[in-house]
Amino acid sequence: MEIRNTTHVLAVENANLEASTFTDVNLANTVFENVRLEGATFTDICMGSVTIRDGSLRRLTIEECDIEGMRINGVLVSDLLEAYAKKS
Repeated sequence: MEIRNTTHVLAVENANLEASTFTDVNLANTVFENVRLEGATFTDICMGSVTIRDGSLRRLTIEECDIEGMRINGVLVSDLLEAYAKKS
């Protein structure tokens, strides 16, 4: 199925969209609940003001990203990285 050049609000439940591609799509203010993203790739994305709660981030890799203001359990990641660099 292809959805192109449109503005719609979708309610997708109990669906398998494995191997789908989303290009130049606005998903701002979208709610993802009980969603499996294993093996997903995110490139050139804006995730400002996103909250991830009660999730598994096992083997999550973050590369070449602006982490200004990013927090993990309330702690600034920049502070964690600075403390790690001093310890190493």
